[in-house]
Amino acid sequence: MKIAILMTNTDESDFAQRHPKDGEKFTDFIQLVRPEWETVVFSVKDGNFPSDIGEFDGFMITGSPASVGDSADWINRLLSLIQDIHVSKIPMFGACFGHQAIAVALGGTLMRNPQGWGHGVLRTRGMEPFPWGDQMGEIDLYASHIEQVSQLPSGARRIASSEGCENAGFTLGDHIFTIQHHPEMTHNFISALVDELQDYVGYDVTQHARTELSTRRADRERFAQWVAQFIEHGASKRSS
Repeated sequence: MKIAILMTNTDESDFAQRHPKDGEKFTDFIQLVRPEWETVVFSVKDGNFPSDIGEFDGFMITGSPASVGDSADWINRLLSLIQDIHVSKIPMFGACFGHQAIAVALGGTLMRNPQGWGHGVLRTRGMEPFPWGDQMGEIDLYASHIEQVSQLPSGARRIASSEGCENAGFTLGDHIFTIQHHPEMTHNFISALVDELQDYVGYDVTQHARTELSTRRADRERFAQWVAQFIEHGASKRSS
């Protein structure tokens, strides 16, 4: 499989320079379970887009501190690209900003979470089986967001919900799978991010995140298996 990673993370701070970029994180994430898969990173936030979506077996869209509601040219271009991928039915996975961008591009809406930040580690519940037949059940995932999807695109199925985030993930047909959270993050990275953002998100949110992180770990490999199965399932449906 040849997978395009659409990198949307606009953080160029000193903190970001001390840690792997999202292209590397998502590559490491999917290669946990499919080490033979090839990834190609496109820094779409810098205007670097694939010239031919047909070259790829699947797409993964990363998270970002940017808002899908911003008027930046690269965001509008990304939303158009998502629509093209959707029409072509190429498997497309989105996490956090990627989840939100796919929703908005296909007719969904966003809102600011009235309960505040989802930050640290969140228990996420499966609501419906995946199109390929597996069931999420309950899983812990790392998270850091205050915006979330308020209305799903027409025809989408809500497959995940978490505390304070009803629409935490959805599928659409056999070719779209999204999650509001960050399955690509390691425990060390989310712990460092919580420390980095403490002045921005506030004392109470930070202390809650630290408490939860002290006893809970996300199951990255399990979720990576679901993403790999999704891409394989969507690719087989597309070729049949």
